[in-house]
Amino acid sequence: MSTYKNLKTLVGRLRDDLNNPTKPISLLLIYAYNRTGKTRLSMAFKDEGKRTTKKNPTGTPDTLYFNAFTEDLFVWENDLDGDSMRRLQLNEKSTFFNAMTELALDETIAGYLSRYADFDFDFTYKDVQQGEETISKPDFVSFRKGDQPNIKVSRGEQNIFIWCVFMAICERMLDGHESYQGKKYLYIDDPISSLDDNNAISVACDLAKLLRRAATRKDAAGGPAPIKVIFSSHHALFFNVMCNEVSGRIDGTQKVTSKRYFLHRPNGDGAYTLQATDDTPFFHHVATLAELQRAADPDKGKLYTFHFNALRSVMEKTASFFGHPNIAFCLKALNNEEDRALFNRALNLLSHGAYAIHEPTEMGEDNKDLFRRILRDFITRFEFALPGIVPAQPAAPAPAPQEAPAQ
Repeated sequence: MSTYKNLKTLVGRLRDDLNNPTKPISLLLIYAYNRTGKTRLSMAFKDEGKRTTKKNPTGTPDTLYFNAFTEDLFVWENDLDGDSMRRLQLNEKSTFFNAMTELALDETIAGYLSRYADFDFDFTYKDVQQGEETISKPDFVSFRKGDQPNIKVSRGEQNIFIWCVFMAICERMLDGHESYQGKKYLYIDDPISSLDDNNAISVACDLAKLLRRAATRKDAAGGPAPIKVIFSSHHALFFNVMCNEVSGRIDGTQKVTSKRYFLHRPNGDGAYTLQATDDTPFFHHVATLAELQRAADPDKGKLYTFHFNALRSVMEKTASFFGHPNIAFCLKALNNEEDRALFNRALNLLSHGAYAIHEPTEMGEDNKDLFRRILRDFITRFEFALPGIVPAQPAAPAPAPQEAPAQ
């Protein structure tokens, strides 16, 4: 495990991994919880690639990226006045759309979209003045289904359409289109949202195929010309499918050299930790247990009610792994019948409502004792091996005792 004091040093590590002359890596897979800073990391990586340096004297951007900022380039227009011309407006100021006209993406987008959705689309273009040049750029896109024009699509359908646009652009970059000659890296952060698990698997398989092509890309003379890739996600299923899809050799194709990391921010801000997870795609569940174990330390930890929710989530995933529908399977494996009943009651009470992570409430002493017993029994019964994900932090000083109010 390595610690980095800020995003700049972390970006340096990722770029060093991808450009290691003795052991070059084509693909980095990063798992991180929400609110860790994945999007900020992707932007820091992108910004580093357009700095003016000796190797890049013109400051030409070297990264094609997809993240929340990419999705924000598309804004829904509901036509509140006429209630008929519903469309997705594209930000004409963004260079992301500069080459859309000459790229002829419609057929490629439609090919991807047909795998995940059952509606069609139409781009409308307009001339836009950029400096002294006038270029044709997409103004908006409308959607239709059968004989119904200008339909309103769901947020999930909107997101999957945007993703298909990006995938089509990636295809052109890998084809060597002149608009992307300076790109050396592809950074993809959390490409799916509002998707069910079936679509998550389909998108992951298609993306893995594209990333394999990027990693094994060759130039016109047949020499290696890979596009290096960084992929990050908080979605457990998506991350696991990606790891499995890119890890092996398929039909005699060239093996993709990759690394897997668990990215963590122990204190919520400041330093980042990066833990190699090459052999364990589901390492993030183990990481959660390691953090819970640290929080449960009577001397150095501090237990809050939301820790019940975290433990419940790990138990649900463990039960699902063994083919059981709920955590009753995990509870039955614990040693003490009375604790099983108490823990089940505590989970139902403390995993909801006012006990949110945004307004943490410290556990009472009786719940702390119960939590520690259940966590110990659960880890022991299922034989989890917990590495040191994050260094132990000193416990916050206990608040001064307050005198009870007079009755």
